[in-house]
Amino acid sequence: MSLVSKEKVISKNYNIRLKDTIEDFTKRLFYSLFDRKQEEIVYLENTFQEISSALNISESHTVWESFIKVLPKVRAQLDLDAIAIEENDPAAKSLEEVYLAYPGFYAISIYRLSHELYLLDTPIIPRMMSEHAHGLTGIDIHPGATIGSSFFIDHGTGIVIGETTIIKSNVKIYQGVTLGGIQIKKSLSFTKRHPTIEDNVTIYANATILGGEVVVGANSIIGANVCLTTSVPKDSILTYKKEFKIRTRTSD
Repeated sequence: MSLVSKEKVISKNYNIRLKDTIEDFTKRLFYSLFDRKQEEIVYLENTFQEISSALNISESHTVWESFIKVLPKVRAQLDLDAIAIEENDPAAKSLEEVYLAYPGFYAISIYRLSHELYLLDTPIIPRMMSEHAHGLTGIDIHPGATIGSSFFIDHGTGIVIGETTIIKSNVKIYQGVTLGGIQIKKSLSFTKRHPTIEDNVTIYANATILGGEVVVGANSIIGANVCLTTSVPKDSILTYKKEFKIRTRTSD
């Protein structure tokens, strides 16, 4: 980068305070899915236009009109996600607990909202929304990922789901799972870099699955700590084996 270019970057105003505005916008957008008051919708639209103006986003009114129409669909998706969590987590005592107390559900909710804006080719805002959820929950889901119905995240801290990941329906993922890319090159920005997870797959804690051509077949189980860079057929069970040697302590 030339000296002139560096000076231009350094002197540019990047509207950093928008991070606070996005945080409030995202939280209230989430709340509006469950308590849709007209005055709240007006606030959300005005705030969206304010953010869009600061970011020089064109056609923001058209984007908002399209986005607001899909909110009932997002709510329906989230109800299925909540049911999947309540049915699969023995610690979940009620659906109310899932909606109010589960960080995995919150992360999925913000993903589904930001994904709809991503599909409308909205720049920057979807990523800012996902980073808000990431900061609160420790769960990093890129808004470009494609995730099917009845998605279950348990615990969740440390989960990373990359931009071109495809996750189909009834998938269960535990803490520390990474669905990522093998190579980190800018030239790969518009290629599929992350894996595809078929229906009814369970991925246990700290498993790592890398590569855009990798497909985990339906009904498979990926055990804890497995590192996978090749596809596996449906109905597979992969486990990581580590041997321990246990000795009895002797007193001196």
